[in-house]
Amino acid sequence: MGRQTDKKKFNLPTAYTILFSIIIVIGVITQFIPQVNKAGISDVVMSPIKGLKDAIDVSLYVLLMGGFLGVVAKTGALDAGIGSIVKKLNGKEFILIPILMFTFSLGGTCFGMSEETLAFYALITATMLAAGFDSLTAVATILFGAGCGVLGSTVNPFVVSISIDSLKGVGVEVNQAVVMGIGAALWLSSLLISIYFVMKHAKKVKENPNATLLSKEEVESAKSAFINSKKETLEFTTKRKIVLALFGLSFVVMICGVIPWEKFGITIFKHTDFLTGNALGNWWFSELATWYTLMAIVIGVVYGLKEKEIVSAIIDGASEMVGVALIIGISRGVSVIMSSTGLDVYVLNNASHALSGMSPILFINIAFLIYIGLSFLIPSTSGLASVSMPIFGPLAKSLGFPSELIISTLGAGCGLVNLITPTSGVIMGGLAIAKVEYSTWVKFASKIIICIYISSAIILSIGMMLL
Repeated sequence: MGRQTDKKKFNLPTAYTILFSIIIVIGVITQFIPQVNKAGISDVVMSPIKGLKDAIDVSLYVLLMGGFLGVVAKTGALDAGIGSIVKKLNGKEFILIPILMFTFSLGGTCFGMSEETLAFYALITATMLAAGFDSLTAVATILFGAGCGVLGSTVNPFVVSISIDSLKGVGVEVNQAVVMGIGAALWLSSLLISIYFVMKHAKKVKENPNATLLSKEEVESAKSAFINSKKETLEFTTKRKIVLALFGLSFVVMICGVIPWEKFGITIFKHTDFLTGNALGNWWFSELATWYTLMAIVIGVVYGLKEKEIVSAIIDGASEMVGVALIIGISRGVSVIMSSTGLDVYVLNNASHALSGMSPILFINIAFLIYIGLSFLIPSTSGLASVSMPIFGPLAKSLGFPSELIISTLGAGCGLVNLITPTSGVIMGGLAIAKVEYSTWVKFASKIIICIYISSAIILSIGMMLL
């Protein structure tokens, strides 16, 4: 009997229960630490709501992006386009995996592509299922692709720029070329490991669909959501080709919108503020939500949908993303209670004291483990960089160790954890879109993450010896 028909002996609770449980545990922990503010019942109860409030821009982006996808789905362009691509590949579907993973990783290492990937889950999942793989392959392609890029950040402003600025604020100068070199080594090594395991899994599923790690319920749920129930193949008409071109343009503009061009000395987009009030390169979730809404209307009009059909498609698409938007918001509740009680600063200060007096190799590896632990509690790379660099940077300098490695260690720790932590809205949201349970993802990703951890620890240790 195939794996997908076997009943699992144990299933983790839903993402909502996991996140609420973490918040409760943090609240209990604060009762036993005199140096932090004790979390009362109101703090615990309100932190998910405050998290939703803090993440309203991301959640709104996800809802309206869902509306955009709803209009595109209404045209049938995605089904027809995916069918055409798979037909042309004709047995060469495996090439999709390394190409997509490398592309997503470029976004990760260059501009910290993370929440932006949520827009791709529906499309990539549908494509992978049509190619004979499973939804787990789709999730792994996106999460490990973009995640390995963030892990090995080279110019990602949310890791590199914020860290360098934070260190400058406490008088520590950094050689950015060194940061980029170490980041590139971390990025490419973790990416190659991930591509190997994801392709191995995809090959196994392609040869035997019952070999998937997904449960029968997960398989059926994904098929129901992403495979056209109609027997006939949709024709890839000229209108649908135009819609697909506009669909692709939407993502190109999205990526151009969030890359901080001015930080790289590129000023060609400075006059593109006529649409949202902010030029490309200064867009964030409010501008992205506006862009996807406009493109949903444009695509609907181009395809010839009536006004009521466009509105209905937007509402239907957004409704499918409500659960995702809630998960993203509630996950912020963990950071809210950590910050409001002062537990984050308490942990950071104690971690820095623990590093004093260690040998170089031991220092960097313990720092790596500390950042891994901190990233579970503070999943935001920019947030962790802001609060930790002024503490860890001067400590490394006082001990005679290169501060550049602290930045790379932060990126590696955050990047590794954000491939699996339930406190990441991107992970929980992406899994929800692809219809994959968190327990299934943990089972699949654990081995890959261990391998990436070992390779990253080796690279950081070599860097410590050479610098």
